[in-house]
Amino acid sequence: MLPTINAGTLQRLVARLRGRPTATLGPKARLLATARIYNMGTDSGDISIGGGSLVRGELLRFAHGGRISIGKNCYIGEGTRIWSGAGITIGDHVLIAHNVSIFDNLTHPMDWQARRRHFDAIAFAGHPQDIDLGDRPIVIGDDAWIGAHALVLRGVTIGPRAVVAAGSVVTRDVPADTIVGGNPASVIRENEAPSVNESEDSRC
Repeated sequence: MLPTINAGTLQRLVARLRGRPTATLGPKARLLATARIYNMGTDSGDISIGGGSLVRGELLRFAHGGRISIGKNCYIGEGTRIWSGAGITIGDHVLIAHNVSIFDNLTHPMDWQARRRHFDAIAFAGHPQDIDLGDRPIVIGDDAWIGAHALVLRGVTIGPRAVVAAGSVVTRDVPADTIVGGNPASVIRENEAPSVNESEDSRC
């Protein structure tokens, strides 16, 4: 019996057969049925997914640049879009819920005439390789959790173990071990780790 191939895996296989770059996957990393990989560069290594990670969302590397690095044992939820023109680095054990948007760029020029030219290029020739979209890298630390429908904007660093509440708009750095929420997101409180005794009590 032939193994079942989901839509995300099939898309990656077709791209590889056509000679197009896709992504590199670590051991036991999986692209689930709703996953989509759009690598407009020339190197599959520009999108890397660490071992044990599960991807249901969309990973896009623009033609003019970008890199997406996802660590080990991460989850990328359905409907989530991670678009890179500079670099997006996601640590290990990071949970990103559904319908999250993480953009290290403006996606379109601010000038209206440049936006028209950008649209024409996308519609008729593909994404241009010589465009400035104000790209600034994003870093998300180990064990962070990004809630559903959050928006993470360019140039932001989210510290290890931080939690971003659902629907938040992250426009500036998030300290480690904090919970942030709102638009723009601000610190709600510290996210303190339980003590050893509390951890032991919770298992009783």
